[in-house]
Amino acid sequence: MHEERALSFACEGQQLVGIVSLPFPPATRGVLIVVGGPQYRAGSHRQFTQLARRLAAGGVAAMRFDYRGMGDSEGDLRSFETVNSDLRAALDAFFAAVPSLREVALCGLCDGASAAVLYAADDTRVRGLVLLNPWARTEQGAARATLQHYYSARLASGDFWRKLLSGRFKAGAALSSVLGLLRHARSTPAQEAGDSLPDRLYGRLSAFRGGVLVVLSGADLTAQEFAGLAQSSALWRTLLADSRVTRYELPGADHTFSQRAWQDEAIARICEWMRA
Repeated sequence: MHEERALSFACEGQQLVGIVSLPFPPATRGVLIVVGGPQYRAGSHRQFTQLARRLAAGGVAAMRFDYRGMGDSEGDLRSFETVNSDLRAALDAFFAAVPSLREVALCGLCDGASAAVLYAADDTRVRGLVLLNPWARTEQGAARATLQHYYSARLASGDFWRKLLSGRFKAGAALSSVLGLLRHARSTPAQEAGDSLPDRLYGRLSAFRGGVLVVLSGADLTAQEFAGLAQSSALWRTLLADSRVTRYELPGADHTFSQRAWQDEAIARICEWMRA
């Protein structure tokens, strides 16, 4: 059994809105759900609503909320790199609403996962991270992921060969696209060492000492770009192989787990990991 309660709380002079899902008996462990943008607290296909209710039914408190500038919250729209104050305010409100809480995990999809990584190490209340298809975008990484996963899948597709044999395939445009991707994949990053998003995520995730669950969709280039970090960097490979990191892949799933089976599987893995 569980109940849901609406919250309104302040962040730097503006009001934010959230929903807390409360289990019976009161929980000592909770999950703060961090949305990717632009998105509000229900999540794509209402997956965050479903996740919060499943967690509460299993004895884990959950809170989902709108950043400033999204949904029912006041303020201007923000990027995932500028929501630390929103996350701290939401955690303060979560702990006030559930006095029995002792620790929480942050759970985010896409750049919501990246926002969680950038914040977590600075708040001792955060003891876990659930990262769904984390956003670690660079021009070079996106090009490599597209070449490795999209174009290899196209070559194995019957539709591709039917178009080629029928003369409907625009070879010139495709070749131009591939050559452009190859240039980007081999180019030197514009940022100084340590300034790219993957570098910053690595630094913050290395500083975080709690448990980490990484869930990656098999048919999502954002997920494959994140997975590619371990292939291209010994530092990332060592970090993601650490015993505190659990990794799970959903073959065939898309970026937002749009089919019910994918959504149910992702939620089941999160709930299982939180119980453990």
